[in-house]
Amino acid sequence: MKKYDFIIVGAGLFGSVFAQQMNQKGRKCLVIDKRPNIAGNVYSKEIEGIQVHKYGPHIFHTADKKVWDYIQQFAQFNHFHYEPVANYKGELYSLPFNMNTFHQMWGVVTPKEAEEELERQRAEFLARRPKGNEPENLEEQALGLIGRDLYEKLIKGYTEKQWGRPCVVLPAFIIRRLPVRFRYDNNYFNDPYQGIPIGGYTQMVEKMLAGVEVKLGCDYLDDKKFYNSLAENIVYTGPIDAYFNDCYGSLEYRSLRFETEIHDKDNYQGCAGMNFTDSDTPYTRIVEHKHFEFGKGNPGKTVITKEYPLEWKAGSLEHGSLEHGSLEHGSLEPYYPVNDAKNQALYEKYSRLAKQECNVIFGGRLAEYKYYDMDKVIKRALDTSGQIV
Repeated sequence: MKKYDFIIVGAGLFGSVFAQQMNQKGRKCLVIDKRPNIAGNVYSKEIEGIQVHKYGPHIFHTADKKVWDYIQQFAQFNHFHYEPVANYKGELYSLPFNMNTFHQMWGVVTPKEAEEELERQRAEFLARRPKGNEPENLEEQALGLIGRDLYEKLIKGYTEKQWGRPCVVLPAFIIRRLPVRFRYDNNYFNDPYQGIPIGGYTQMVEKMLAGVEVKLGCDYLDDKKFYNSLAENIVYTGPIDAYFNDCYGSLEYRSLRFETEIHDKDNYQGCAGMNFTDSDTPYTRIVEHKHFEFGKGNPGKTVITKEYPLEWKAGSLEHGSLEHGSLEHGSLEPYYPVNDAKNQALYEKYSRLAKQECNVIFGGRLAEYKYYDMDKVIKRALDTSGQIV
């Protein structure tokens, strides 16, 4: 008999939900994580009384009542709705595309006027393209969906910064559709259940892991043989290519470098997220964390984070600054899979290897090389654990 039923590699959402479910079933689990903290990319840390989302903003939203009921066992959620603002060279536009955006862009007032202008610009582009041809790249896809004005000001610069490539070489499927609303509604998500856990995500994950043994600063890949000897089963949530020592080559990811600053004011920009959509501004977004739980924290201070997109490479470091504080160093994390044809074919090769691994479950964003919203990764973990009697 081995010491544990499961060793769970990664204390992010997939690993924590799986561990909680197995613990509830009486299985003995050990959760390990190479980071010094639990909660993975949803980790939040209090600075100036404000819950700062250390790895980018995470707004919980779902249409799945089962997932919503499950997650509320571990946190009380506020009623925060994400209403980001786009800043194009000082011009401000509401997101997602809705009647407020169209009024700001064209001065239109009614849905009919907005639809007519949108259709005029779409038709102008489509008339220049051979009939029946599918969009060859992201730019063509966007122009065919929303026309030139919205694309040039609110999509092109932001997307090229985010992916580090011109839109004319990015695949069209990245934006299969762009949400357009012909009503005055700035709520970014359509889901009926939305909010931020009061007190932060770290506190929520701590409650999930109550009664589960957790060891931090432990890298599974540094000593797989040892960890495998301790458990009947492994749940692996790290990069699938790293698990197999990159034997077929490395999968590509985009990452983010964060610069976090403390400012001596109550309110820096008036919203939680401001996207900078021109190509000249080096960062894509400024997040002001106070707005996720507005009214909390030091009234004379606010904390903002600028996000700089870049290519991810194993072992690279991020450098984040804190005004009036010390420079922070940490490993860059792989965030966004580059799901083009080349990388998808490479992932399929690793996936076939994974199916041959006895007693190893591969789950989550990195192990499945798939971008997951929080509710989807929770559902995936619930479904996976639910198959184990």
